Amino acid sequence: MRFLTLDDIDPASKTVLLRADLNVPMKDGKVSDATRITRLAPTIAELARKGARVVAMSHFGRPEGRDPSLSLAPIAPALARALGRPEIAFAEDCIGPAARRVVDALEPGGVALLENLRFHKEEEENDARFARGLASLGDLYVNDAFSASHRAHASIEAIAHLLPAAAGRLMQAELDALTAALETPARPVMAIVGGAKVSTKLDLLRFILSKVDVLVIGGAMANTLLFAQGVEVGASLAERDMAGQAEELLETARATGKEIMLPVDAVVAAKLEPGAATQVVPIARVPRDRMILDIGPDSVAAIGDRLERCRTLIWNGPVGAFETRPFEAGTTALAQRVAQRTRAGRLKSIAGGGDTVSALAKAGVTKDLSYVSTAGGAFLEWLEGRELPGVAALQAAARR
Repeated sequence: MRFLTLDDIDPASKTVLLRADLNVPMKDGKVSDATRITRLAPTIAELARKGARVVAMSHFGRPEGRDPSLSLAPIAPALARALGRPEIAFAEDCIGPAARRVVDALEPGGVALLENLRFHKEEEENDARFARGLASLGDLYVNDAFSASHRAHASIEAIAHLLPAAAGRLMQAELDALTAALETPARPVMAIVGGAKVSTKLDLLRFILSKVDVLVIGGAMANTLLFAQGVEVGASLAERDMAGQAEELLETARATGKEIMLPVDAVVAAKLEPGAATQVVPIARVPRDRMILDIGPDSVAAIGDRLERCRTLIWNGPVGAFETRPFEAGTTALAQRVAQRTRAGRLKSIAGGGDTVSALAKAGVTKDLSYVSTAGGAFLEWLEGRELPGVAALQAAARR
């Protein structure tokens, strides 16, 4: 994959339009989780240190027109704190005179934040005129929003064709990690894929199976594959109408010499509720009135033993109902095993997806893995083998 990075551009005394993802959680008008802000800060700091005028732009929520409750203004103080600055400039619009005044007032090394891009419907329409309005504010374009790059929006796709374009450090790290995991991995490669429905991850399962040596399927998705093999899954969530597609996936694995690992035992309960009475049973002996809500200790051990022979791991989705105690145990045990091997330098581990990030944080191992992506939808589409418009636009820019 070829794309330009900050090493390939000279931003000194230039205005750099930086596409960020500042769509962060808020509570009582303040940022409640600044993870995306802190991960963006190094790119802004580097550009400013090199003498650029940095103009950050982002979407926030899903406004229908201008909506004061979805203004990016409350994000500006949090961004300033992450940069170690008393304040940064804020423009009350992202195009037009209001934006122009703020941008023109910036000194080299200065930082500004534009108002919510989605206050203009043309942003999501990938409107060429709107993109030209954004591009007129700067000299260079840097995309540091991998998490939004699966969308063909004006500030992500169209603008990259109008200005010299490069990837920010966060985008670069995401692309390097995912490319290494899927295209040039140290083998054997294992993928752990969890979640509720096979129907929503069928493309991912098919594509990832072609890239890895071992595919571990957990969560309620595993119930569907077990059902397709004739296993009684009791009252568990399962897409019984997807049995045909599940069997096709299993047949593809057999035909291509790939290994699919499913639970060999399970933690079952009558209800999904905190502190529910549980029992561990072999997967072939799930009671008809019980639900599979986590993998059992024998499954954890089997996956862990197979992991010992792998060099690369890709993880998307918990293997149990981790949000509810005590059904986080399987996911936590696997996370700790992955963290241990990664710390020992014996495994390159890449994980992503909202529930995955939450589960790893709950297990206390986020910083121990090689790379944890907060990208959500973009991470999933990458794992499905789809072309991401924002990434494709950066590749096109590198060819110009």
